[in-house]
Amino acid sequence: MGQRYEAVVFDLGGVVVDWNPRHLYRKLIEDQDRMEWFLTEVCHGPWNAEQDRGRPFAEGVREAVERHPDHRELIEAYWSRWPEMLDGLVPGTSEILAEVQRAGTAMYAITNWSAETYPLAVDRYPVLKVFRDIVVSGELKMIKPDPEIYRYALDRFGLSPERALFVDDSPANVRGAEAVGMGAILFTDAAALRGELERYGLL
Repeated sequence: MGQRYEAVVFDLGGVVVDWNPRHLYRKLIEDQDRMEWFLTEVCHGPWNAEQDRGRPFAEGVREAVERHPDHRELIEAYWSRWPEMLDGLVPGTSEILAEVQRAGTAMYAITNWSAETYPLAVDRYPVLKVFRDIVVSGELKMIKPDPEIYRYALDRFGLSPERALFVDDSPANVRGAEAVGMGAILFTDAAALRGELERYGLL
């Protein structure tokens, strides 16, 4: 069975909730190459990460418009139409959460998420309420894979790192968890996750 864990700590976006800005921008930008350019050069990952780190969306939108004034309408849609970036739950994960809960294993979450938009997801997806506690990066102004957020979460959850198994779809975030002593699984799909949790006796 290997290492024994007493809790599973989940990422949310890309593991539990299907969040992707492409769900919105496919509606707004017909040409796929142009859409990818926009999400790479205008409202890109590092820009979005600053909202996850606690920057208000109004400030982020203003900064992006200053860089690309010709794309004001598309940039403003990132905030005004943000809920359209949610496209349901990641297939199979919510069933796994229910099984882990029935097995009596403690479940927590650490998510890189804007404090302004996170409540919208909780309202839409009640499954997020199954976790005993959730650390939201935008509320703390620190983000994965910074080691501080893992250490803060472990202390808040009352967990020792070697007893906590972390699940995330980002290789960088998985490495961040491992760096502070947590077990970690790179999420690819629910079937693979199920196999790993069974291997550790958590289902």
